[in-house]
Amino acid sequence: MQPCGFFVEQGAMAYVLHELLTESAARRPDAEAVRLLDQALTYAALEKLSNQLAHALIEIGVVPGDRIGIYLHKSPAAIATIFGIMKTGACYVPVDPNAPGLRLAEIARQCSFRALITSSSLYEKLSAAAVDDYPMAAIFFIDKSPDTALPAPAFSFANSLPSQPTAPPTVNVIDQDLAYILFTSGSTGSPKGVMLSHLNALTFINWACDTFAISSTDRLSSHAPLNFDLSVFDIFAAIKAGAAISLVPEGLSAFPMQLSSFIQDQGITVWYSVPMVLTMLTRGKLHERDLSRLRLVLFAGEVFPIKHLRNLRRVLPHPRMANLYGPTETNVCTWYEVGQILENQTTPMPIGKACANMAVIAINEAGRRVLAPGEEGMLYARGSNVMQGYYGRPSESAACFISNPFASGRDEKMYCTGDWVTIDEKGDFLLIGRKDHMIKTRGYRVELGEIEAVMVAHPAVNEAVALAIPDEAIGNAIRAIVTVDDGNSINATELKRHCAEKLPPYMVPEEIEFCDTLPRTGTGKIDRQRLLRERAMAAT
Repeated sequence: MQPCGFFVEQGAMAYVLHELLTESAARRPDAEAVRLLDQALTYAALEKLSNQLAHALIEIGVVPGDRIGIYLHKSPAAIATIFGIMKTGACYVPVDPNAPGLRLAEIARQCSFRALITSSSLYEKLSAAAVDDYPMAAIFFIDKSPDTALPAPAFSFANSLPSQPTAPPTVNVIDQDLAYILFTSGSTGSPKGVMLSHLNALTFINWACDTFAISSTDRLSSHAPLNFDLSVFDIFAAIKAGAAISLVPEGLSAFPMQLSSFIQDQGITVWYSVPMVLTMLTRGKLHERDLSRLRLVLFAGEVFPIKHLRNLRRVLPHPRMANLYGPTETNVCTWYEVGQILENQTTPMPIGKACANMAVIAINEAGRRVLAPGEEGMLYARGSNVMQGYYGRPSESAACFISNPFASGRDEKMYCTGDWVTIDEKGDFLLIGRKDHMIKTRGYRVELGEIEAVMVAHPAVNEAVALAIPDEAIGNAIRAIVTVDDGNSINATELKRHCAEKLPPYMVPEEIEFCDTLPRTGTGKIDRQRLLRERAMAAT
């Protein structure tokens, strides 16, 4: 067996992410690297464009350690932008292109963007005041510069890049340097930036390429937006292997028939997304598609309801499937390969065991390591995959880490994932629920995810969310919001009766609301905060 991170056709080991592209471009210059429908770049073209952008950024004053904002929809040019930024020694900071301009302004304020790379149409979403408040050295447009007055010198790719050198710039970048900052929702309402180094990402990418045998014959889908950590696998695992990337057009996942056609027509071999997208895909008449090339299906981001996963396995019996687990702060730290799913199984898939060169342990409330099946504890991660901290928030960063009590004679830090887990007889970790989804009601500790799993187990229910509504008398009242599968019907009384058969009385929701769809965040997860805000406003 080859050591983790080395692959026969991949040549020398890269120590920073952008070297992956340079090495693959040298090996496979004419091979397709990335495609969005009829737009495509070869490896040679991607390398050239990223090098020219790097030189243009250096020319306007970008130096190692700077933060460069990316406010773009996914495209081949956006992928070149990522590599061009890293080749300067700066780190890229992607912002959800569907987010309002004020969110970009807040992230720009926190990171002090040296430059911004965007498109003319997206720039129109920004208020002039918001941009003026956070001056930058330059704004680059992947298309044409807008005709309006701009708060910084403007450059378009077409006008500014062709005159730049095509060889990579000579910049000293080491694996401990920041590669990117991904912003997640903060508990204070202000987004916080997760700082990830080249080493953090490469630890995961090297493991993934080895474990899933990613090779130059593969074509990986890229469904997640650039600001979502799932995109790290799509982009860098493909580039490391010299494989092709097919960018999934925005909004396509809402149309199962078109999505299944896309997988067939693009010849996708590796698919990675949140469970919701795969659940939708099962409605896309997969039996009518030729998906013989699809060999690997990965999912992460949320718990995959077992009845939906069983249905996916039924309609896609041949591809290898795996559940990848890890918060943005750890990339992916555990994984579990999905095998046979029994018809009577109601519990979710395990999150499995640690990936190579990573370690996870669970610590119970008494401070002891969880070793026995059924015992519960908080999950901690350590290793070179774990983030450097939150940008500009040293106190919050420090609060997320503890000294490893089991590391005798040295001060080793472990990151608290915020997830309660247990282990099974095979030593696989089982996810119980989020620390912040644990509530108290009537004096009992309740995991909202357990209630949701029971509701989704009902044949008529498609999705379910349990919310904690503050109540002076009992601590928290439980309110559920569910969607129902097409062609099925159920009322609140029937669903409460179903819950009462599997849950103690204090866990049965006091109210159950039915709706057609549940709101989603830009990464495809259920937007719990929006649901809570809407219910709070309705109550006032």
